[in-house]
Amino acid sequence: MSDLDRKIQEILDKESIRDLVHLYCRAADRHDHQLMRELYHEDAYDDHGSFFKGKAMEFIDMLPEIQKSMDILHHNVTTHNIKLMGEKAEGETYIIAFHQVLSETGNFDVLIGGRYFDEYEKRNDVWKFSSRAVDADWAYINDPSKVNLKHPMIEGANIGTSNDKDPSYDYLQHFKRGKR
Repeated sequence: MSDLDRKIQEILDKESIRDLVHLYCRAADRHDHQLMRELYHEDAYDDHGSFFKGKAMEFIDMLPEIQKSMDILHHNVTTHNIKLMGEKAEGETYIIAFHQVLSETGNFDVLIGGRYFDEYEKRNDVWKFSSRAVDADWAYINDPSKVNLKHPMIEGANIGTSNDKDPSYDYLQHFKRGKR
């Protein structure tokens, strides 16, 4: 393989990994557990702190219960550093994630700045997570929630949801639940 071919393959591999990380955000925010399952290798590990540490598939099985109190999830990835090592790679991804949490005493907002520490593996020519751990570098809490989706400024706008009623499914023909 020539140097140019190696460089092109490196670019393709990194772009596939970035796509994987972006799809994770969509799967989390739309509560699309079938899509989430497609992003991890069957034997992958996940460390989400107090929510879960163990096999990623078991974490995904628990997501409906974990997410039922999260009315809004909005994950944004920023800086993404990737180190390739053949069919394996490591990544550090900076995130800003907004959560509106429903509680019996009233909704509250949690804005978290953190990072994902990922290990990826390319199997059968497809990159997936083999391990993912999350950290929180900072958090900003509003209790009670300051989200106001009824404000006149956004009147008539499409409002995102975490389910199959999200406007993206109406507007984007090729974005289907459970599909990469």
